[in-house]
Amino acid sequence: MADLVRFGVSIDKTVLDRFDAHIQEKAYPTRSKAIQDLIQEELVRGEWQAGQEAAGTITLVFDHHKRDLVNRITDIQHDFHHIIISSQHIHLDHDHCLEVVIVRGRPETIHQLSDQLKTVKGMILASLNLAATAGALPG
Repeated sequence: MADLVRFGVSIDKTVLDRFDAHIQEKAYPTRSKAIQDLIQEELVRGEWQAGQEAAGTITLVFDHHKRDLVNRITDIQHDFHHIIISSQHIHLDHDHCLEVVIVRGRPETIHQLSDQLKTVKGMILASLNLAATAGALPG
């Protein structure tokens, strides 16, 4: 386990009360875990903006019956094969599919892939989730 450090924080009571309600709503085991998650998320966001190598997921939802949509999605993914680690395709119902594309590379390239997928005619949802950067991982 990594070395733990204790530190004090001064915060407005109203903000703390709202944060404690958030912690309870999300079922965090401790305030420390909730604060650690917030810090980690902010560090990852900053490192993505700084252009460090990163990993993430792109979640797609689409109607596979839309003309040429599946072919267009596949063509775009082939153009970015060098940053795609894996993808998972799930049939939600008779018409709709969910696809999760796991990526690792330069943030600007990951954003380009996500943006191209978002703009495909007929795409219902294309959502990029920032997961990690090398600098934000503990240890």
